[in-house]
Formats: sequence, structure tokens, C-alpha cells
Amino acid sequence: MKLISWNVNGLRACQGKGFSDIFRQMDADFFCLQETKMQQGQMDLQFEGYQSYWNSADKKGYSGTAIFTRHEPLSVAYGIGIDEHDHEGRVITLEMSQFYLVNVYTPNSQDGLRRLDYRMRWEDDFQNYLQQLDAKKPVIVCGDMNVAHQKIDLKNPKTNRRNAGFTDEEREKFTALLSKGFIDTFRTLYPEQVTYSWWSYRFRAREKNTGWRIDYFVTSQRLLEHIKDAKIHTEIMGSDHCPVELIIK
Repeated sequence: MKLISWNVNGLRACQGKGFSDIFRQMDADFFCLQETKMQQGQMDLQFEGYQSYWNSADKKGYSGTAIFTRHEPLSVAYGIGIDEHDHEGRVITLEMSQFYLVNVYTPNSQDGLRRLDYRMRWEDDFQNYLQQLDAKKPVIVCGDMNVAHQKIDLKNPKTNRRNAGFTDEEREKFTALLSKGFIDTFRTLYPEQVTYSWWSYRFRAREKNTGWRIDYFVTSQRLLEHIKDAKIHTEIMGSDHCPVELIIK
């Protein structure tokens, strides 16, 4: 079973850069999107054999998530059940027979870390949500989690230490998540590999490969024996992020 996650940084813009062709070529069972920046109905985007589920922010042109799936879910949930967090379209959960799939677009702490306090509350509440699901059946979490966990996960760790996405606080929250029975699938399989999933549009960052790995598949620890591979598709353009992939049996 193949799962893809991609922050498209505006689905309508990405569609103009070949999204539909990329979608078909990747041939995934589940295709999860973050930062769609649109309300459902603003673009008629359907693929034969797939159902789609959308969670849009109240604010137009902001945030938003979507999942395209070939497999009928038992149930679908939007948000995490906490009003403070559930107006920005950041989470969709599909309950499948053997696992939960959670698509997440984690809030950015923003310039000057002006949203870091909120981010810390989000982290605690989101992790509690995942633990509640994990108590029922295994969980696969994917998305733009807006943190480079280790120094290997970004090009310039020294100069970014107090920048959003690489603060001690954000990194410690990711460590805390892993300590609760979850694994970072790519890093578990490839502990030494230097590969990024996001590059700033400024300073020719992608051309120079001055990037960050902030897009993840995190799963319940007990799924490890079923994981066949994890990939980061740096060759795919269309966004400032590239798609990440999980192959699981």
C-alpha cells in the first residue's frame, strides 16, 4: 500500500504546475495534501477511483487539508475536537479497518516566534489526540509537521536554532511524540541520509539544496515490521515542498 503526503502550497497554483499528472503518476492508495489554500468547490478536482475529503480553514486562501483515497473509510473526522484548533482546516482523520490515517498541517510558529506559545498548546493537544487513537488501533500520521527534528534534518542548524521550525521547544515536542510509542519512518529506515523536503523560495535555496526535512510519515511503533520503505521525492516540483512517501504492507 502506497501513501503520499504533499504540502502543495496552494492547490490551485500547484494544479497549474502539473499536479494532476503527478497525482496519476504516483498512483497512491492515499494521497494527503496540506496547505490547499482553498474552500471545497473552488476547483473541480476529481480522480477516477478516488473519493476525496476536504477540511478548509474558515479564513479563505489559508491553510487547509485534503485526502484522496481509493479505500472507503469506516469514518471520517475533521479537526481534533478542540475549538481553539479546529478553525484552520489542519487535520483530517480517516478510520480504516486496521489503522487510523491522520493528515496534519501543523501550525507554523512564524517570524519572531509570535505563535510559539500557541504551537506548544497545539502540540500537547494533538499528541493527546494521537494517543487516544493509538489506544484503539495503530496510527499513521503524515503531513507538514513544521519542525526539523535533528541537526541532520536541515542544511544550516547553527544559524537557524531560534527560528520557527528549529527551536528547542518544537524539537522537544517532536521527541516527546516519539517517546509515546511513535516512530519517524524515514529516519528509522535511513538514520544517516541527508534529504530535505522543503526549500525557501528565496536565495535559490532549492537550486543550492539549502533545505529542511519537515514533512513526515510518523507511525505507531508496532507498525514498524509492516513498513517496506519511506521516500522523499526531491525530483518532483510544483511547490516549495516535495512529496514524501510511505510503503506499508
